Amino acid sequence: MKKSSLWSLRLGFSGKQTSKIEKLGLEKFLKQSYNSKFDTTLPDFLQDQPKTTLELKQVREIIKTSEPEVKKEIQKKENQATAEFKKWWIAKMRTDELPLRENMVCFWHNHFVSTSQKVKINYWIYQHNMILRENAFGNFKELTKQILKSNAMVRYLDNGDNKKGKVNENLSRELLELFTIGIGNYTEDDIKNGAKALAGLNVGDEGAVYRKNIEDNSDKIYFGKTGNWKADDLVDIIFEQKNIPYLITRKILKWFIYDNPPEDLVVYYGDYFRKQKFEIEPLLTKIFTEEFKKENSGNKIKNPLVYILQLCDELQLENVNDAAIMAFIKQQGMDLYNQVNVKGWDGGNSWLTSQIYLQRNNTADLLCSGKSLNRKVLKTMMNGVEKEKSEYEKTAVKVNFDSEGNNKTIISELSDRLLFVVSDSAQKDMENLLKYDFDPKDPHADFAVVRLFNYITKLPEYQLI
Repeated sequence: MKKSSLWSLRLGFSGKQTSKIEKLGLEKFLKQSYNSKFDTTLPDFLQDQPKTTLELKQVREIIKTSEPEVKKEIQKKENQATAEFKKWWIAKMRTDELPLRENMVCFWHNHFVSTSQKVKINYWIYQHNMILRENAFGNFKELTKQILKSNAMVRYLDNGDNKKGKVNENLSRELLELFTIGIGNYTEDDIKNGAKALAGLNVGDEGAVYRKNIEDNSDKIYFGKTGNWKADDLVDIIFEQKNIPYLITRKILKWFIYDNPPEDLVVYYGDYFRKQKFEIEPLLTKIFTEEFKKENSGNKIKNPLVYILQLCDELQLENVNDAAIMAFIKQQGMDLYNQVNVKGWDGGNSWLTSQIYLQRNNTADLLCSGKSLNRKVLKTMMNGVEKEKSEYEKTAVKVNFDSEGNNKTIISELSDRLLFVVSDSAQKDMENLLKYDFDPKDPHADFAVVRLFNYITKLPEYQLI
């Protein structure tokens, strides 16, 4: 696989950035990605959703006193807004010229997990998403402070139930275990005293605020330091600890390059991250530029987003249905803002169970045959029910190839773009599909190349980057 194709998949979600990486070189490509602009306008689907605590109380009062039909309608609008939010985000990932920022937002959203199912307030989920977008390449410590005081996180980890004299340790525990320093680097007393420091931190209009009547203003000992610590203080103290850089460098390496990152690389990049005072941009530049020079393809299973967006891009699909993309990745276990638990998606082998592999193959068959992907089709495929032929919408599909080439050069072209390694048996199969007398000028040549592409998508090697 060409390095530019490989890194287009790793840094984005498809091969769309291949030529840009080749033209600019990786470092300039990264710089442009870091400087990419994004829209901060509130999306239309949130305009009539509750945003302040007062509006939220008003909606709750309506639900309490209304007839079942009214309650159903409110719930329906909330569910529609949740779906629109996911589609809005998928469209960004799919269409952004420089999608590394959205890839980082996705990474952070799986690090600082906060699900819409638990939080329920769509505006808070949007705020959480925007914090991640604004700070995607910023400072890890500052990002942690902002997320810790976000309404979504406070609601998701039950800190509204954390009060002086009656603490809830959920947020305090996950701040240490999953968000910053990792298991084995803190004590149970640190969790308990951290919970006391977070007592009274509850939802507010633009973010979480301390409630004076339920906060704990006593002195607490946290990692050996004594004081009347609050949320920001906890983060400052955590980031003074020796092992703070390694959990996040391991997760970044896992998200982008290795399903099982070598421990020496975790420490090497972690030590550099500390020297950079936890600035994310220089860390990413160092990781990407140094790993780019190595032969490390085939070390990571494509996540569902990369799989489906690469498929759509290679087949040059127009009018891609974002609701169908949303449904597909949900089937594959990657439902945005709805991870199974606070640990987030495991990635790695969990992205390629036998059921997921079958769904991927069925979806490739469907799209390569010129049938449109939609939620109804996905549902019937999931349930093993065959749809009537007339129910499928047809769409034009085509795979790019050199029309001046021959069967072997076209096979080589697709292999270089799509596969990190080609076995002898796969090479023979491809040559049987695209025979020596193949004529790229023939009117049916496109169909033959799509058929070859479909075969490639079934290979285990295609699942890896």
